[in-house]
Amino acid sequence: MIVRSFKDIENTDRHVRSKSGTWESKRIVLAREGVGFSLHETTVYAGTETSMWYAHHIEAVLCVEGESELTNDETGETHLITPGTMYLLDGHEKHTLRPRTDSRFICVFNPPVTGREDHDADGVYPLLTEEAV
Repeated sequence: MIVRSFKDIENTDRHVRSKSGTWESKRIVLAREGVGFSLHETTVYAGTETSMWYAHHIEAVLCVEGESELTNDETGETHLITPGTMYLLDGHEKHTLRPRTDSRFICVFNPPVTGREDHDADGVYPLLTEEAV
């Protein structure tokens, strides 16, 4: 059994800040746990824009705080994301998130991330692997 809090992982290698300065992520469950998914709390900052494309991962995202605009870059469709709203990137959609206020999300990735990922020039996380410990 694993028990840990987001507070426990602040300022550790599980607390990742983007190179772009638009988000930070506390990765509470990672590939090294060997459970088949990773679980994160991600905060995106008001007035920023982050374009992403999870070419190698499926991501489910639940908004728990804030207000953001989500655009499906493939269709142009936009959605208002507010607390209690979930979106699922089940088709590896290219998308852009524009937080109107600082926004906090709980995210699940499959396959799990290792904790070392950051978006590349195309907004993609590389597919990194790691043995469970």
